[in-house]
Amino acid sequence: MFSENHKKSGCIEVVCGSMFSGKTEELIRRLRRAQFANQKIAIFKPAIDNRYSDVEVVSHDFHKITSQPISDAAQMLDIAPDVEVVGVDEAQFFGPNIVDVCQTLANKGVRVIIAGLDTDYLGKPFGPMPMLMAVAEDVQKVHAICVKCGNLANHSHRLSKSHDLVVLGEKDVYEPLCRECYNKAVAE
Repeated sequence: MFSENHKKSGCIEVVCGSMFSGKTEELIRRLRRAQFANQKIAIFKPAIDNRYSDVEVVSHDFHKITSQPISDAAQMLDIAPDVEVVGVDEAQFFGPNIVDVCQTLANKGVRVIIAGLDTDYLGKPFGPMPMLMAVAEDVQKVHAICVKCGNLANHSHRLSKSHDLVVLGEKDVYEPLCRECYNKAVAE
């Protein structure tokens, strides 16, 4: 039995994987469950991600939930004091300060749920995601299906020739590939 002075401990949960793996869908699922449990939530996304909506987090299968677009992770610290759960989509697009922001929120008793790409189109660790995974209490890696062979995919293969690190796009710009098919594609 908890005393009235007992404060629920916070935590950091990370959902990561390649494009088309269901990261945002899982984030939305967890946030909807928190809403169902009458927990107060706040949801954030990077302002640069306006692929489907300026103010909603939207999965590739068009599940959506209202969010607040922000340009700096520090803006998440301005949440109301009664917020119990914070959701963050596309965390790889935030700067390294997102790690300290999430740690601060979790240390205040907030459950922080983060979704993001663990690797970029070159297969390299993406932005703050490795550090977020290192400090998280729970990390779930989700997988897409390779469009070439049907195996589990963990690479976001870019179809365009751009060498910019951040290129927003969908199936016209990226395809999920397994390790073998990815290695063949980048060797061509």
